[in-house]
Amino acid sequence: MVPEAEFDSYYGRPVIKAPSWAAPDIAGYFFFGGLAGAGSVFAAAAQLTGRPRTATALKVSSLAGVSLSVAALIHDLGRPARFAHMLRVFKPTSPMSMGSWLLSVYGPAAGAAAASAVTRRLPGAGAVATGAAALLGPAVAAYTGVLAADTAVPAWHGAHRELPYLFTASAAAAAAGMALVVGPVRENAPARRAAGLAALADTVVVKAAERRLGVVAETYRRGRAGVLLRTARGLTVAGAAGAAFAGGRRPVAIASGLALLAGSACTRFGVFEAGMASALDPKYTVEPQRARLERRAP
Repeated sequence: MVPEAEFDSYYGRPVIKAPSWAAPDIAGYFFFGGLAGAGSVFAAAAQLTGRPRTATALKVSSLAGVSLSVAALIHDLGRPARFAHMLRVFKPTSPMSMGSWLLSVYGPAAGAAAASAVTRRLPGAGAVATGAAALLGPAVAAYTGVLAADTAVPAWHGAHRELPYLFTASAAAAAAGMALVVGPVRENAPARRAAGLAALADTVVVKAAERRLGVVAETYRRGRAGVLLRTARGLTVAGAAGAAFAGGRRPVAIASGLALLAGSACTRFGVFEAGMASALDPKYTVEPQRARLERRAP
């Protein structure tokens, strides 16, 4: 009997070309964009429920977050003009095109909301800007997950169903953490509850992604990505637990918030590293393709 052929790529070189993205730029772009988008939703909710100090602080945080996110993207692109060039095209089927337009609309809205809250001028326009930023916020938090999943990178494309939900949950955890750090204790009850829900959603979605990825899930558990994602899980759970059980005390609220922020950042960097590891090893490109072909075989 002829033995089954074993796959080996040309001199073990990758089958696909790994993205030329740098971790500080793109993972930072993911993290700060998520913090900004989810923060705008939390800010609008805080304003509607009579928590003015938390609302103002989160609006400023969202403005800082979207500014750092765009700065990281432009640094990766090399020149600011390249970001402007992306706005020459409006292509609904392209996550990159939609993301560029989304940031160009969301950024000014977040800036106007923060400026009105800090200066206490033009409250009507500030309310409109706060509502616009809150409406666009969920898309800003989630679209980078769609952007990563729309590539050929096995660890990202294989998790295309879960990645937007993971990024949204991680963004909510970061925004809850920021609310705990910057908001007074008497206003932080909703943020404490949101932290618990975000941590639960984050854990469930990661488990779902790992089950569906099969052999590619190894890239989420091994190496630098594995360390980052285990650290993220520990920080997120510890932050949510601290917020839930002792978040009424200021030092604990700050420590819990910082843990949630750090956990969210580690999640984005961990997902980034998993994707790069999967692109560099031909095993993670070929074995899932073979498995799909075998499932389709009569």
